[in-house]
Amino acid sequence: MADKQYDASPEKIRAVGERAAMRQKLKWEFRRQLENPNALKGEGGYVFDSAMQRFSSMKVTQYDHFRPTPKTSVIAMLSFVVPVSLLCYAFWWERNAFEKKCRAGLISYKDRNWKFV
Repeated sequence: MADKQYDASPEKIRAVGERAAMRQKLKWEFRRQLENPNALKGEGGYVFDSAMQRFSSMKVTQYDHFRPTPKTSVIAMLSFVVPVSLLCYAFWWERNAFEKKCRAGLISYKDRNWKFV
């Protein structure tokens, strides 16, 4: 059934097969290196992965290459300062409304959730 794919051309089917074979070879090579008993005696298996090394190096040095610009300042303001300010204002407004209601006598003492605040 898998050999009868009507929505793909024969070239695409061949390319998919080649990629699957390449993945199998890479998996086999990774397992061979990882489970090699003579690789590092007593220290466990370790396989050097160049992509992981590049990613780790990028994460370590990303602040060395950071350049503050107006765009990064705006992004920082929109992602941190503005939401925190809005949240603080919302808490302040809600607490003031509660305080007004309590002082006006609209909420009785027994119905208050925070009796000692």
